[in-house]
Amino acid sequence: MVKIASYGTWTSPISAGDTSKPGGGFQWADLHGEQVWWAESRPAEGGRVALVRDGVEVLPAPWNARNRVHEYGGRPFVVLAPDRVAFTHWDDQRVYVFDPDSPEPKPLTEAPQRHHGVRYSDLSAGPDGEVWCVRETVTGDARTDVRRDLVAITQAGEVRVLGASHHFMTGPKISPDGTRFAWIGWNHPQMPWDGTELCVAEVGSDTHEVVSGSATEAVCQFEWEGDSLLALTDPDGWWNLFRVSPDGTRTNLAPCEEELGGPMWRLGNRWFATLSPGRYLVVRSGQLAVLDERSATVTDVQTDLPTWVPDLSVRDGVVVCAAAGPTSDFAVVRLDLSNGELTYLTGTETVSSSEAAYLPVPVERMFGEIPAYVYAPSNPHFAGPEGELPPYVVHVHGGPTGRALPKLDSDIAYLTSRGIGVVAVNYGGSTGYGRAFRERLREQWGVVDVQDCAFVAQQLAAEGTADPKRLGIRGGSAGGWTSAASLTSTDVYRCGMVAFPILDLAGWTSQGGETHDFESRYVEGLVGTLPEAADRYRDRSPSTKARQVSGPVLLLQGLEDEICPPEQADRFAADLAGSGIPHAYLRFEGEQHGFRMAENIKTALEAELSFYGQAFGFVPAGVPVLDLSE
Repeated sequence: MVKIASYGTWTSPISAGDTSKPGGGFQWADLHGEQVWWAESRPAEGGRVALVRDGVEVLPAPWNARNRVHEYGGRPFVVLAPDRVAFTHWDDQRVYVFDPDSPEPKPLTEAPQRHHGVRYSDLSAGPDGEVWCVRETVTGDARTDVRRDLVAITQAGEVRVLGASHHFMTGPKISPDGTRFAWIGWNHPQMPWDGTELCVAEVGSDTHEVVSGSATEAVCQFEWEGDSLLALTDPDGWWNLFRVSPDGTRTNLAPCEEELGGPMWRLGNRWFATLSPGRYLVVRSGQLAVLDERSATVTDVQTDLPTWVPDLSVRDGVVVCAAAGPTSDFAVVRLDLSNGELTYLTGTETVSSSEAAYLPVPVERMFGEIPAYVYAPSNPHFAGPEGELPPYVVHVHGGPTGRALPKLDSDIAYLTSRGIGVVAVNYGGSTGYGRAFRERLREQWGVVDVQDCAFVAQQLAAEGTADPKRLGIRGGSAGGWTSAASLTSTDVYRCGMVAFPILDLAGWTSQGGETHDFESRYVEGLVGTLPEAADRYRDRSPSTKARQVSGPVLLLQGLEDEICPPEQADRFAADLAGSGIPHAYLRFEGEQHGFRMAENIKTALEAELSFYGQAFGFVPAGVPVLDLSE
């Protein structure tokens, strides 16, 4: 029987604890012979990352297969042989080698003199059992005091420098004949989606050649194909697959206004993999597809899973990867392309009909030129009173060079199953729609993103989908920036949740010292260069107008965050104190950028639900009451 109850007061079997299960943390799937390896997050174990082979954990606690190169990390392991794997361990950032039949991993690199002072990432197999990767060395006390080198680590633990072309580099990959190696590099102020260079050098040489890319063209992945290179790059404004021949000739294998690549936030992503000569598997804006060079076409692979991560591993027509759907969280799956047989290696293929009834199915919509996914309230046992419109929260993805995808999001399901609608907006600056759409945000951060999100929220209200008096906004990292900027520059929202945010633009620069090296000049492209754009930095920063927020604020912050350090949230909360504006500030010890510990994930989500109840005027069931200060 359906019960009539105000939106937000519905009860649901989806708990805040469900959002901390490891489903969203399957990553770095890889095939080695018949073996399938992957890394798997464990929120219930303090957020550590376990290494798994064929479904069996091979690295027990406390081993943590993760690294912090660029702070976002990258590919943390490489299988060197069926019985030998090299990996990076979070606690000391060293490279270890492990035989799963041995009692303990053995360190391959020396212990750094300072905590996390030397880090390794994007591991690949080199000749003679070597591990080739990028090494990051901390050279001083500032967050930007970092040097990077391409290195080879021998089986005896000797580290040999292969080269260093740019300030930022991906791990090197050796050519099939062993004579050359290639990598991607870029320098400040470019981000890797602005402009990168694909470099090639002879093994043992001190010089290199740039064969693709530039300051305004971004190569995001490459692989060797004989003596040629295959590269995802965007000279025409869309990431397409090119062949770069030894004579320097570049050929677009299937010209299309489609994104076959993506932003290189982490080192080691794989948006494409070779199926056979002239046929390639690609991730096209999240969807699995086959590129056929002969017909110059890109054709979707028909599966029930619309979202595939850029981590393709292929062998004999079988792909292994993590994928998700509207009612299924990320799982590692095996897909046989010859017959369409899909096998789940983790999780389950479908949820029960009773569970599915609580899950919102995202509806893709266009609001003018702004794409968004609308998640309506969904609960089989409840309906809102006649004449009452549901509250809606705008979900702002991070990045801002990121995007929302049509997949199950447990946080969103937690809210929608209780009667709170959510709309995930791909505002100007989002990826998946070409460089021109991405660069709508150039020097317009805090303007275009704010306007696009507000427009979508207002359109939902105008059409009678959402209650115009109960609109909220939520986001973390760059999404936290847009949430805070929206609350301090518009009156669209009744309240907002702001997690591990950027709040002070001047502080979030290399000069300000309140962010890490990778993004320390990101804001130059998003807002402008200093000192010329100083007024913009001041006027757009939420930190300069905390008491101008349009409604209550919930701040969430990890205390070990090196990307968006707690200093900015601390100052913002201090400015709100005594303002008369209801607010709460929850600080989480041991958390970095984005929360990994099960208890903290649960606490944060329950606090958010209580926060919305107090702001929107309902009493949510089954959660502690969040204490709001004024």
